[in-house]
Amino acid sequence: MRKALRWLLAFTVLIGMVSTAHAATAAQPEAADIKDRLLSVPGVSLIQEKPYPGYRFFVLNFTQPVDHRDPSKGTFQQRITVLHKDVSRPTVFYTGGYSVSTNPGRREPTQIVDGNQVSMEYRFFTPSRPEPADWSKLDIWQAASDQHRIFTALKAIYPKNWISTGGSKGGMTATYYKRFYPRDMDGVVAYVAPNDVVNDEDSAYDRFFAKVGTKECRDRLNAVQREALVRREPLEKRYTEYAATEGLTFDTIGGLDRAYEAVVLDYVWGFWQYSLLSDCDTIPADAKSATDDEIWTSVDTISGFSAYADQGLAAYTPYYYQAGTQLGAPTIRFPHIERQYIRYGYQPPRNFVPRDIPMRFQQFAMGDVDAWVRHHARHMLFVYGQNDPWGAEPFRLGHGSKDSYVFTAPGMNHGANVAGLVADEKALATARILQWAGVAPAAVKADATQAKPLARFDAKLDVRDVEREPALRP
Repeated sequence: MRKALRWLLAFTVLIGMVSTAHAATAAQPEAADIKDRLLSVPGVSLIQEKPYPGYRFFVLNFTQPVDHRDPSKGTFQQRITVLHKDVSRPTVFYTGGYSVSTNPGRREPTQIVDGNQVSMEYRFFTPSRPEPADWSKLDIWQAASDQHRIFTALKAIYPKNWISTGGSKGGMTATYYKRFYPRDMDGVVAYVAPNDVVNDEDSAYDRFFAKVGTKECRDRLNAVQREALVRREPLEKRYTEYAATEGLTFDTIGGLDRAYEAVVLDYVWGFWQYSLLSDCDTIPADAKSATDDEIWTSVDTISGFSAYADQGLAAYTPYYYQAGTQLGAPTIRFPHIERQYIRYGYQPPRNFVPRDIPMRFQQFAMGDVDAWVRHHARHMLFVYGQNDPWGAEPFRLGHGSKDSYVFTAPGMNHGANVAGLVADEKALATARILQWAGVAPAAVKADATQAKPLARFDAKLDVRDVEREPALRP
């Protein structure tokens, strides 16, 4: 009898527990708001939220160690942004390799996969800079580790596939991230990413400038560049007046004369980096008969006379530091200009970084990445522009690379993208991105020519000019 009563009591309690659990489940609130979920991640804090139709857009701080090898050396706040679509969609991890935009924007892979987008400001670009700044902690591994920590922290919120992307220095960054943390991303789309494997061997750039565009266009550009040096005295007088008006100084580079030559020698490179062959009509047709104002205006429009002033260099100190310690920097010849007109030539990155910041070049950093791409690349897409100088030394694939591609967009500059590829390559690239993101429709899996972006074009989110950095900054 007692056993029967105990069994009945246990059964009643069990029924009560099941009923209570069912009631609790039925009464559960909807999933937590995405802002609350993001802010629940350790180290994440809100800077601001900006509305955009169909998305939530957050500007956040993320606490990072100054040194990922020794977190006891302190932390700094790194800015990131989140363009939130839906946790059921894939996520694109973007960095431009410089500062991050705090306005909503959608990169091409994000539109293709109709996904979320996490964007990272590169370490040491203000305000994402440790204070005081230990510049020895600015290298490609530390930056890749920044991305790894962000991905690890947000993967629980965005559990679907991730693809990393970036243009120029951002494309380099996406590649380095894949090299050091190959299992994090399901795919990589690297746009116009230079690959300076041997820093002291830059003949590829000379060959590029000897053939790019048309002879008529090359001759126009070369003539204006030469004329700007022939007329150095009157144009530097104008430069002096311009600097005084704008409050420009030239302590880092070592004087106005050095800055003037650096701007002029960037002129041809800058044109092909940012302009199209059709823009050659804007270049003075006869440099020798052009006025000083026409020469000045053409050079200033393309190269920018503020680029090598202290005020122009300061924002890009982290880039020039990396160029002079790991990334490398190009040096080209000017066969169309007599030696007496060139005093300094292409100056090294050391000249663009304050002297109190020590620098030492690491010869094998880029060779290591290049070898890894050739032997171990998986799910990587490199896109270059036919007329972009930075594509003269591209990443190349080897026997060990799998499901990876290098495509070149005909006639395009530093803004080359998948949309600018020839039809069959465009379709294949789009199909692979969709496949890597885990959202390829059945029709695309069966026939890559059916591939197209899953999200509609948005004039505000998707339209971008080429990211204009002064020439010789990728």
